[in-house]
Amino acid sequence: MTALEIESFGFGHQAAPDAHLVIDLRRHFRDPHIRLDMRQLTAHDAIVRETVMNTPGIKQLLAGLVAAIEGFLAGPTQTVPVRVAPGCAGGRHRAATVALALYAVFSGDLNVAAELGVDDLAKAYVDRDLDVTLVHRDLDKPVIDR
Repeated sequence: MTALEIESFGFGHQAAPDAHLVIDLRRHFRDPHIRLDMRQLTAHDAIVRETVMNTPGIKQLLAGLVAAIEGFLAGPTQTVPVRVAPGCAGGRHRAATVALALYAVFSGDLNVAAELGVDDLAKAYVDRDLDVTLVHRDLDKPVIDR
């Protein structure tokens, strides 16, 4: 069975995980951390997910990531899981939301995908036999002062 491992992380906590694709979300996408009312929140909170997913360009980035990941999954070596690591400064907001969106797409979870606005991408994976795991390495770590 083909496997996909998704691990969100914060560059401010430690180095990026070893992965086929490391996605740096620090400079181009809306950062909920700058709003004091969201700073202590995480991707577990709807307002954080909404803020990130309503950032211009994020859905296009996700569509591109899905295509890139699909390329890795189609490769000749199926004995090693494809590893994808979205990262942001602290790993609590942008990276965790993008990781959740990728997980919803590749696991075919249409409910979560619809909430995140990526259900069009997830439809192709509803009946696919793909082992998908999601880990948020730094989601529960303290907020980084910056």
